[in-house]
Amino acid sequence: MRDKLVFLVIGAVASVLFWIFRVELYEALYTVNGFSDQMYNTGAYGTVAVITIAMAWGMAAIYYYVINSVKFDRWYHWLAMMGVTSVLTPVVCYIVVAHLLEGFDYGTAEFTFQVYNILFTALTFVIASFSMRWWSSNCRHTPIPQ
Repeated sequence: MRDKLVFLVIGAVASVLFWIFRVELYEALYTVNGFSDQMYNTGAYGTVAVITIAMAWGMAAIYYYVINSVKFDRWYHWLAMMGVTSVLTPVVCYIVVAHLLEGFDYGTAEFTFQVYNILFTALTFVIASFSMRWWSSNCRHTPIPQ
């Protein structure tokens, strides 16, 4: 039981660190003059990070505790959930960022930023999965057996 809690705490700490260093992490991968300034000034980096964390943890929770089926406990099912999360999250973030930056024309920059956000979404989903999978009754061996 204690080992399971360690994984949960490590995942939570990793997610908090992602939120704390969100600007540095996002700008390390993608920076465009004007666009990055507007993202920072409007607080969009924080909003995108919160959406990314919430959707990754939420979709992992859905997989491990709502779906939680013996018929859906293979690594490719888990990979499909990660794929859905990695596509859906940037779409939601793109809509939110487009609304926050309304009046500015950063179409290509907004799209490219969300392509990079796919990486953060997938990584956060993996962290969330390994943090919470231990309490699942049917899917705890996914994606990698214990």
